[in-house]
Parts: sequence; C-alpha cells; structure tokens
Amino acid sequence: MSKSEQSIDMGTRFRALHDQPGCFVIPNPWDVGSARILADLGFSCLATTSAGHAFSNGIPEGTADREMVLAHCRELVQAVSIPVSADLEKGFGDSPEAAAQTIRAAAETGLAGCSLEDHTGDKDNPIYPFGLAVERIAAAVEAARALDRDFVFTARCENHLWGRDDLADTISRLQAFEAAGADVVYAPGLFDLPSIREVCAAVGIPVNVVMGLPGVTLSVRELEDAGVKRISVGSAFARLAFGAVMKAAREIQDDGTFTFAADAAGLAELDSIFQRACA
Repeated sequence: MSKSEQSIDMGTRFRALHDQPGCFVIPNPWDVGSARILADLGFSCLATTSAGHAFSNGIPEGTADREMVLAHCRELVQAVSIPVSADLEKGFGDSPEAAAQTIRAAAETGLAGCSLEDHTGDKDNPIYPFGLAVERIAAAVEAARALDRDFVFTARCENHLWGRDDLADTISRLQAFEAAGADVVYAPGLFDLPSIREVCAAVGIPVNVVMGLPGVTLSVRELEDAGVKRISVGSAFARLAFGAVMKAAREIQDDGTFTFAADAAGLAELDSIFQRACA
C-alpha cells in the first residue's frame, strides 16, 4: 500500500471509530517508543500531546515551532500502523487563513486528524473572541473538506483551563464549532459528570473528554453513560513517566538506594515490543 493509500485508509479508520457504538480511549504518546508501546497494547488509535512532546525536548509547553511539531507528527505516523491524530494547540498563527494552512500542513504528514483550540497563547488574554474563534474553525473545516482523503477535525474550547468556568459560553462555542462543520468537539477541564453530560446533550457530534488530571477519577463506563464518545489522557502518560524518573532520582540523592528498579518495565518485554514494531 502506498503512503497516500495508507493515509486515506487511516482517515477512514479513524472516522469509523467515532461512528461505532459506545466510547473509545485515544491515549497520547510523547515519542516513538511510547507510541509503539501503546499500539502494541492494542489501542485502536493515538493522539499526540503538545505538552508531552515539548517536555520530551526539554522545552516549555507551547514553545515548539512549526517544523518541530510537524516532524514529530510525521515521526509518530510512520512509527505505527494505526490512526494518529494531533494536538496542534492554536495552530501556526492566529488568523483563519493560518488555521487553514495548519490543516493542510497536518494532512501532509499522514495524520488521520487533528485538533485546534481557541486558546490564544497569551496568558493575559487567553481565549479568542467568539467571532474569531468560529471563523478559525470554519476555515479549518473548509481546508479539511478540500483534502483528497478523510480527515477528522476536532474543535476545542479552552475556557476551563484558563479560569473561565462559564459552561454556558463553552456550550455556545462548541455549538458554533459544530455548526461550522467540526467533526468532534472538546472542552478540556470539565471534571464533573453533570457538566460533561450537559455538554454531550447540547451537541449532535462526538465529544472528547480528557482524563488523567489530578483529582479526577471518572471511569470509562461513567463517561460513556454521560454521552462521551472519545477519551484522551493528554500529557498524563508523559507526566507519569517523568514523575517516575524524578522520584527515582530523588531516592538516589536522598536515600542512596535503588528500590525504584522494582517498578521498571522489563528489558525483555520492551525489547519484544520494539522487535514486533520493527518487523
């Protein structure tokens, strides 16, 4: 199968997951190794994590440049044989035209889909005005529909990650994103079932919810019953891995012991996973 045919197949496969009954989990690797582990464990698709990718390169979230992000997307797509979607934050610019260009650039990497958000990147003015936010999503949708293959586009409202706990505004934005043609909507930072249920009931397209944030213990079954279609974990796996390294390093520095090794993955198991991936 050619790369073009594979990309077409991945987009179609990714959309089919959103059309089937129930909900599914789309975990977020941060590099090729973690992507191949998750694929080997049987997950049906993957999504990048902007924070996890940035941290793996030793830089703060939101500071990876366009070429670094696209190269990372391309690397993950080529590393696994399941659909990969990308967290592209606000895209590579603020205008609707920039949003459209982001979609075209993302599609060229072989991604099955991606998400764009209404966070500006400016902590003092974190959310795009309603009108501009919708225009950006509409431009992204138009670009996605003009591709020669299927591409699942997710529109994100970032209110609840930036101190704007206005559920009515969040729902209005998600409804406008749906009307603009988004395939999936996503409002990270919703942690209680009543709010999640209200969002799911307010739109007619699949809703993504992120789990893995501190203090949130909702199960797949609870989220499915609330109407959620897709569950991601954002940077949680990457932070878990970095946290384990930090804990182990502190044990050595503080106690002079090495008991952390009992929790490490086995060399033979990892070698076996990567041998299968490279076969």
